Formats: sequence, C-alpha cells, structure tokens
Amino acid sequence: MTDAAKPVTTHALLAMKAEGRRIVMLTCYDALFARLLDAAGVDILLVGDSVNQVLAGEDSTLSARLDQMIYHTKIVRRGAQRAMVICDLPFLTYQVSKEEAIRNAGRAMAETGCQAVKLEGGEAIAPTVRALVDVGIPVMGHIGLTPQSVHALGGYRVQGRDQAAGRRLKRDARALQAAGAFAVVLELVPAPLAAAITKSLTIPTIGIGAGPGCDGQVLVLHDMLGLNDRFSAKFVKKYADLAGAVRKAVGAFAAEVRQGVYPGKEHSFPS
Repeated sequence: MTDAAKPVTTHALLAMKAEGRRIVMLTCYDALFARLLDAAGVDILLVGDSVNQVLAGEDSTLSARLDQMIYHTKIVRRGAQRAMVICDLPFLTYQVSKEEAIRNAGRAMAETGCQAVKLEGGEAIAPTVRALVDVGIPVMGHIGLTPQSVHALGGYRVQGRDQAAGRRLKRDARALQAAGAFAVVLELVPAPLAAAITKSLTIPTIGIGAGPGCDGQVLVLHDMLGLNDRFSAKFVKKYADLAGAVRKAVGAFAAEVRQGVYPGKEHSFPS
C-alpha cells in the first residue's frame, strides 16, 4: 500500500518500482471523479486527450486542443489531494519544435497546477523530452500504440509483434529513460515484450493492454466503470455496469415524474 498521507511524486513512483509496489493510474476529466478516485487510493490521475472521445464524442484524440486539456486538468487538480495529476499534451503541441513544446507544456503546468505532462513517441521525440526536463517539466512517455499516430500506424493495432518492431520499442523506451522521462506508458504491446522492457528500465512502466509484467496499470475510467457501453476491448475489464445503473435510475425517475409520484411531500417545502 502507498502512504495515504503523502502526495505522490515522481520520486515516490521511482521508489514504488524499486520496491515492487504496483502503480495505479486512471484517466480522469473532472473534479468530482478526481475526488472519488483520490479517496480510493489511485496513485496517478491522467487527464488524457481521450477526453476528446469519451466526453466530447469525437472519433479520435487528434482534434483535442490545448485549451481543452488545460480546462479539464485544472478541474481535476481541484479534486485531487494525494494523487499525481498528469496532463496529456495534445496533437501538434509538442511535435513542431522544442521551443513550442516548452511553451505549451509550461503553460499547461502553470495554468492547471498539474505535476507533469505526458507525450507520445520514442527515439524521435526524446530530444524534446530532454528539453522539457531540462527546464524543470516532468515528463511521462508513451510508446507502443500511440493514438495521436493512429492513422500512420494503420489503426488501433498491437505494436511490436515482430522482432524488428520489438527491438524498436526497446530502443524507444531506453531513449525516453535517457532523456529524463520519469515513467513510460506501454500501450497495446505483447505481454512478454512489455515485461522485458519493464525489467530493462529503472523508471516505471504503466501498461494498458500490455500484460501483467508492467510496474503499473491504467485504464480509461469510463471503460472500467462500464459507463462507455459502446466500447469493448480485450484488455478492458469492467468493474461495474454503471451504464445499466444509470439507465435504470433515470427510467425510475422518469416513471415517477410521469405518474406524479415525484416529488412527494418529503421533497417539497411547506408555505
């Protein structure tokens, strides 16, 4: 168990890996869920650009904008006391130049109070990671299936299945560590490869669809709660059926309103 009294920091995450303690990360997009997840002991709240799909109804993360991410990260930070809050940097906010990456990441941290940013890519993006780290911006990396590159990757497919691709992912992970990233997400990576990458690094790995050999795990909150009942994937375990519970509750409310049962005397104010 992690220390419930102490805020989670990059150093705490490194210590968790060294001590073999698993790291728990979930996506989060608002203050209410941030408070609930924080109280439940989640270590990291990732304000993912997946908000563009989950809450905004877009087909991909590509149209997410920095202002959108700043807004959601700011309100998540209001609800978090212990958990580390990480802001996803959206598409084209860090790929154009190191200077623009520093400007955008710095703005995200300054305006939201988050403790780190996350960006996608391996060796090619490592110099940008180093530039951010050098000015004091903690960076979480993300390799494997990188949703901002979904079209270049040919869709949402498992990455690293052949030897050449596996070697490339290993190089990507080492490059991110050498550049100063404090952790790296491994998404849709074969379990044996993810385990090998995890063992080769001193920084923690957070898996999603990458098997049990990672140092921690992350899921999209709305997927694991069963709220997003139009999405299913092999790697997602649904720990609740909140979509069903919502439909049932709203159906009961609608029936009582139409029948004149709600509101009753106990829900009304006397003169």
